[in-house]
Amino acid sequence: MQAPNPTADEPVRTEILGAVGVITLDRPQRFNSLDVRTAQDLRRAGLRMARDPAVRAIVLRGRPGVFCGGVDLRYVRDGGRVEDLAYLTPDAATEGRGAIFKQVLEYVNGAIIEIRRAPKPVLAAVDGIAAAGGLGLALCCDLVLASERAVFEWAYGRTGLSGAESVTFLLPRLVGLRGALDLAWLSPRLDAHAARARGLVSEVLATDGFEAAVLEVAERLADGPADAYARTKRLLNRAAGMEALEAHLSAEVEALVESADSAEFTAGLERFFARKRPHGAEE
Repeated sequence: MQAPNPTADEPVRTEILGAVGVITLDRPQRFNSLDVRTAQDLRRAGLRMARDPAVRAIVLRGRPGVFCGGVDLRYVRDGGRVEDLAYLTPDAATEGRGAIFKQVLEYVNGAIIEIRRAPKPVLAAVDGIAAAGGLGLALCCDLVLASERAVFEWAYGRTGLSGAESVTFLLPRLVGLRGALDLAWLSPRLDAHAARARGLVSEVLATDGFEAAVLEVAERLADGPADAYARTKRLLNRAAGMEALEAHLSAEVEALVESADSAEFTAGLERFFARKRPHGAEE
């Protein structure tokens, strides 16, 4: 896979390579973080790829060197953009940070639901940081392929947030309740091999040639028995209780909105920008 030709103000790009659909988060100046526009485009791309019968496997990736750091905290801190927020919640910019988070998450959660419902394999290609909502986007995919420079982190607690984007639903199913609490409360930064050891990653691939290796896996799946894959995914989703995901996403949003409107988040946000960390995204 090659990076699509850059075009200004296009935060999510799509391309179809044979029977493989590729969705690329492409906000390098914001470390692929999610504002309303990016979340809208992500949901639209997920819907298109999930329902296109010519697409038999999907790859979700970020620009090389970073996957996604979650909701754009600078966007939230600065009150969003009126033209973005007016569509769903006209008063979001004046209602507080929780209302801005809620609108971003409405679209992100729509994309997550499309990924889980898609009757085809969806692969996350994680080449760099996947933190907070970026962790959720990776985990909601069917397979997670990580480069050797990939890093995974809960990170919500650093700013006093409670967790969203399917993370609190999926982690107990992937690593058990105790493992989920360890990741949520202690928030270790896991390299690719540590993440695989904990069950978060399907396979670790060399950084050199990572995109080509991911495409090879996706093409192998796209050449496989599509109907059998769809039935298998449906059965495994049922066995894992995925029918409860949509209701849980709503509960996550409610809890995160409460967190975002709290004094803890205000203090955490101040600490976040005071540290001037390299990832200007949700933690």
